Amino acid sequence: MKAILYFNPRLMKKISVLILILGLHNVLVSQEKEHSFSVEIMDDEALQVIDGNAEIKVIGSGFTWTEGPLWIADGDYLLFSDIPNNTVFKIDASGKTSEYLKPSGYLGTSDYGAEPGSNGLLLSPNGELVLMQHGERRVAKMKSTLNSPKAEYEALADSFEEKRFNSPNDGVFDAEGNLYFTDPPYGLPKQMDDEQKELDYQGVYCLQTTGEIILVDKLSRPNGVAVNNDGSKLYVSVSNPEHAVWYQYDIFAPGKVDNKKMFYDVTELVGKEGQQGLPDGMKMHSKGYLFATGPGGVWLFNESGKAIARIHTGEKTANCVFGKDEKILYLTADDYVLTVSLK
Repeated sequence: MKAILYFNPRLMKKISVLILILGLHNVLVSQEKEHSFSVEIMDDEALQVIDGNAEIKVIGSGFTWTEGPLWIADGDYLLFSDIPNNTVFKIDASGKTSEYLKPSGYLGTSDYGAEPGSNGLLLSPNGELVLMQHGERRVAKMKSTLNSPKAEYEALADSFEEKRFNSPNDGVFDAEGNLYFTDPPYGLPKQMDDEQKELDYQGVYCLQTTGEIILVDKLSRPNGVAVNNDGSKLYVSVSNPEHAVWYQYDIFAPGKVDNKKMFYDVTELVGKEGQQGLPDGMKMHSKGYLFATGPGGVWLFNESGKAIARIHTGEKTANCVFGKDEKILYLTADDYVLTVSLK
């Protein structure tokens, strides 16, 4: 007996319309996401390093909160932290993502809050991987080589005046090998209200090549940190919603600063539509331009503190780093890793 199929024209029409609507919805969502990426040129000076039509691409997704991007020239790959997952991931030149290091910031077995992992990642002057370890509340270096990573670490700095750090966040080496780093409370399970907090402030520090640690300044929420190309200026971002700013200091000796001044203030943008995020990580370009993550994505400043361009990501953007020959800017943005083409 042959099966006979009966088609209801009205029903088929409704199904066709539904499929069309769903298809258009998916296209519109895809386009909306794509269109959330854009470059805004605010001053033609920015055209020295970036175009208004610069390509912005997603090269990694599905993480929890990405941070600390570090490009490794010898191997042409990117490392970055996924703080909640206590893991450092690697994206190689072919675009393949793999687990590089775990655990990265907390070595214990019990639960340790929402952000236990490593945050900022750096290369020491000797080519060692240096990690800002939230859970261990210290600056540490990986004992093994970059090509054979193992979750074995040596503390470089874990306390100041016999009190444990809060949760070292980001850092930068100057040309002599002195390490400036920030210590907000974000890695503590209860942050400011954590009973384990030993310091009654949030600091910016300098770990000198001699091993001495100097308190550079106390700020409400110190976060990203950068040094200009001749080592004369220090920049620190403050990720406080009520005082979202970048500060600039004159460096007159390693860890010694004066002439603190407001570099740029974005407090009025906090919480507004399309202005996701707060002042966070930053990197200094060889031409003297500061690429700083903040509300809406990435801000590009000249040496006088003028905003000359913005990279709009549509995501809370945590940090950035330059790739080979500064032709690519890597961004860690919420659960994504992005690239932006530069000149």
